Amino acid sequence: MKPLSSEELVKMREACRIAAEVLDRTCKFVEEGVTTYDIDQFAKRTMAELGCTSPCINYKPASNIPAFPRYICVSVNEEVIHGIGTLNRVIRDGDIVSLDVVTAYNGFVGDNTRTVLVGNVPADVRKLCEVTEGALYAGISAARAGNRVSDISRAVERFVKPHGYGIVREFCGHGVGRSMHDEPQVPNYYSRGEGKMKLRPGMTLAIEPMICLGSRFVKTEADGWTITTRDGKPAAHYEHTILVTEGDPEVLTVLS
Repeated sequence: MKPLSSEELVKMREACRIAAEVLDRTCKFVEEGVTTYDIDQFAKRTMAELGCTSPCINYKPASNIPAFPRYICVSVNEEVIHGIGTLNRVIRDGDIVSLDVVTAYNGFVGDNTRTVLVGNVPADVRKLCEVTEGALYAGISAARAGNRVSDISRAVERFVKPHGYGIVREFCGHGVGRSMHDEPQVPNYYSRGEGKMKLRPGMTLAIEPMICLGSRFVKTEADGWTITTRDGKPAAHYEHTILVTEGDPEVLTVLS
């Protein structure tokens, strides 16, 4: 990806701030008794209020994949990513709900995710969420000019590995800016020979660990989108859009 100019970064920062606000408001809406469709529609209304749009609605990455029918991804418990809001899925006490919010504003895209814990979440699942969020910040710390993409991957894996959790390999972080998905891909595990791209100031990346309580293996549900753990155990997902600078990385998807 081409690093953004100072003028482009002004717009990118604002786009990411708005994405963070949509996510924050939507997380606060999540509670026992609402449906995942209610959550999606709340996010839709919030986007309209803030003047941004969703790149997710009707997104169709390939001819053999149906268009994504919702404004955000709402993934509950064993759903790792890309959950589709439905009136049939009601949030219960003890659930964890991952909200992946992507918004477009003034030609730029912000991408962020948070896993919301509802009520009396079991201790082992709470720990999973804590470690996944910690892994996100470990990856962010490695996103420094002169490092390589693989340094981010290595940092995430090293943070997670001592806990014995499964690290999803089929999906990863990515470049983000004028489009929702750009190069480079940013895996959450280290693989020799991959992730060689050097990080340069002005690059903007979405770093997003997807971590499973049990096995790392996942499957795609019949809707063509929802990714679930094969063993049915919960998964957590956290994400920020960050900027590579001359010094410390800057988290862009934060409220001002």
